[in-house]
Amino acid sequence: MVQNVIQVGPNTFRESFGRYFEDFEVGHIYQHRPGRTITETDNVWFTLLTMNTHPLHFDNEYAKASEFGQALVNSTFTVALVAGLSVSDVSQKAIANLGWKEIKLPAPVFVGDTLYAESTVLEKRESKSRPTAGLVTVKTVGKKRDDTVVCEFYRTMLIPKRGHGVEDKIDY
Repeated sequence: MVQNVIQVGPNTFRESFGRYFEDFEVGHIYQHRPGRTITETDNVWFTLLTMNTHPLHFDNEYAKASEFGQALVNSTFTVALVAGLSVSDVSQKAIANLGWKEIKLPAPVFVGDTLYAESTVLEKRESKSRPTAGLVTVKTVGKKRDDTVVCEFYRTMLIPKRGHGVEDKIDY
């Protein structure tokens, strides 16, 4: 998590999270901490809020009869959680997510699993249409505590250059 402290007045400081375009370096790996332990409430609420009616996510008796022997965490929750774990390092200052690709879920996730994530900077280039921003592409990997990979994806974001982020324009 990138945290900067900005002095906003005499003896007054404000924390600021995330990276500007200039802060990214191709090849850098950001380990996102803290991790997050998934609860049954997380899984059931997310599943029902998103209208996913597959009982494998919320009917424990049904899930016991499956090959997994227990309820599976909703895979879209896994993707959302792993992405969320990466925000403070890679997209806290982003103007927009421009695309996601090759989302893979190679291993199941269960209630009680703790997930961690890391992102590797793969590409960085200045925007052709926005001189005050650039494009950054990362590969993000989500893992269980035992290093089992449960999620991976590529994401490209539009990131402001220093001095051109929202927090540079407002006093809040």
